[in-house]
Amino acid sequence: MGSGIAEVSARAGLDVVVAEATPEAAEAGRARIAKSLDRAMNSGKLSDSDGAAALDRITVTHQLEELADRQLVIEAIVEDEPAKIELFRSLDKIVEGDDAVLASNTSSIPIMKLAMATGRPESVIGIHFFNPVPVLHLVELVTSLHTSDHTQDVAERYAGRTLGKRVIKSKDRAGFIVNALLIPYLLSAIRMFESGFASKEDIDEGMVTGCAHPMGPLALTDLIGLDTTMAVAESLYDEFKEQLYAPPPLLARMVEAGLLGRKTGRGFYDYRS
Repeated sequence: MGSGIAEVSARAGLDVVVAEATPEAAEAGRARIAKSLDRAMNSGKLSDSDGAAALDRITVTHQLEELADRQLVIEAIVEDEPAKIELFRSLDKIVEGDDAVLASNTSSIPIMKLAMATGRPESVIGIHFFNPVPVLHLVELVTSLHTSDHTQDVAERYAGRTLGKRVIKSKDRAGFIVNALLIPYLLSAIRMFESGFASKEDIDEGMVTGCAHPMGPLALTDLIGLDTTMAVAESLYDEFKEQLYAPPPLLARMVEAGLLGRKTGRGFYDYRS
């Protein structure tokens, strides 16, 4: 479970265990959650007592085995299909409850691929949050051909009723609803910039001022992360084999160069000053 998902779950009164890969990652994850809660308390969006109570409900560990008694487990690791499949194999062995739900926060990988890595594909579902999770209200629920009604009901109650998110439902295709529409738009903007047709500033300004988007496509790509954008594009291209989903060469070169956007300080724009 990612730190943002853990935070909103704890704020909703749930007991949460966050599993990270290493002790160092676990400590960093707890620090991120505490910092986010501090911001909410300092801005008056959360009382000091509610913030402290939420943090007390979160246990951070680097041992997957501590997830054994969970009723709902949400995977939120890197957008890499082999890594996610391997994790679902491990979770299938560790999580004990027969009716426990195994969910993925994947933004693009078909849920069936993850479900079939387990011995309980009927218990696997996609619960795709949008970042930043405490701020954005949308959640996509993605059911595979095997997902049971019970699993869907648990996921919908959790996201909609407990967390108060706006839930939309998608069939199990790469990219689901939002990214199947968003990623071709972002890739088109990158191709336009790559060709020299227009500057990055003018491309973004055109969509912000002309179409009332809150952020231009290249700035949005920086926010999402160029590596994540490329991973989603590759997943879409693998599924549909349509050219509009193919990552442009510039995107591939920037990812190879480590220019991943805001998280590295530089992408299409420079954030280091």
